[in-house]
Amino acid sequence: MNKNEKKSSLTKKFVKVFKDANKKGVSQKEIRNIFGTKSENGFKKVDSGTGKAKENDKATTPKEPVKENKWISRRFSFLYSKYSMYALIYTFGILSAVITLTIKETITDMLADKCIIDHSLYASEMARPLVQCGMCKNLDSIPVEHAISAEDFNRKYAYSYVPVLIKDATSTWSAMSTFSYQYFKDLYQGTRDSLKTVEEDCLFFPYKTDFDTLSDVFNMSDKRANFEEGEDPWYIGWSNCHKEVRDKLRKHYERPYFLPNNSESSTLDWIFMGGSGNGAPVHLDYVMRPSWQAQISGKKTWSLVPTPECEAECKSFNVTVHKGDIFVVDTNVWYHSTFIHPGEISITIGSEYD
Repeated sequence: MNKNEKKSSLTKKFVKVFKDANKKGVSQKEIRNIFGTKSENGFKKVDSGTGKAKENDKATTPKEPVKENKWISRRFSFLYSKYSMYALIYTFGILSAVITLTIKETITDMLADKCIIDHSLYASEMARPLVQCGMCKNLDSIPVEHAISAEDFNRKYAYSYVPVLIKDATSTWSAMSTFSYQYFKDLYQGTRDSLKTVEEDCLFFPYKTDFDTLSDVFNMSDKRANFEEGEDPWYIGWSNCHKEVRDKLRKHYERPYFLPNNSESSTLDWIFMGGSGNGAPVHLDYVMRPSWQAQISGKKTWSLVPTPECEAECKSFNVTVHKGDIFVVDTNVWYHSTFIHPGEISITIGSEYD
């Protein structure tokens, strides 16, 4: 039986009840009181004995309306607007983008730095690959070579991770009589955008000085530049990636004669300059290739320390580089620091090869 049929059947039964009751003298009002009492919320069941509505019948007693929490409504009413939701989503998107870019730039700057995280030994240890200790297991001293051929250098040192000192390797370079603090100052201050390029695209190492940029170095007083008594000491380093400056520098030095003929040199020049005292602190580099450094003036002592996994098999070394010498070392696998001897200003220029 469908819904309409049920409704029709019930209607007929009620009509019959009303007719029978009418015949027996029962009024329609009394019949309604028997079945239920009409209210604003429908019919309530009535007690057949008293004729009063049953208040406690859960099945038919209407529920009290839920009272709205006006405090919550006032505080969060803005959420009911779809435009407010759009604004929240838009704001969240911008904040997410800013945070993402900030994190990305921070990581990029960290990875771009030659000696990551301010030369931190802990950070270096976390980042570096393990070293094969066979390279230094039987090394008792730093080899010293004179007029070594490219073939012998390639066979013995080029890619072996064994450091080597090449004596009197720069005798034909005009850099030996040209490079000085004043030369670099005139070169950079006289070459358009060169200082800006170093600041934005190259690397600058202030070490234990108050300099922030290479421009600061070339703006120091003449007294400090000449290491006069009472002036603060200084030692700094930087990489050059300005093409015009690079071309001018390389007119005064050439590719070391002993490098393998098929090796490629980096387009970067590394320059380190300063007075007596500690130079670079102990650190590892992350340049991924071996490097050479030519001592243009002054005297510098390198201290080399094997990585922790090789300490039981390998020794630490000190090697002093004099004016005219070239020191070849893979600074990615040897911890190293430098000390500048009193006397002439120390100027070193170098690069990498593969």
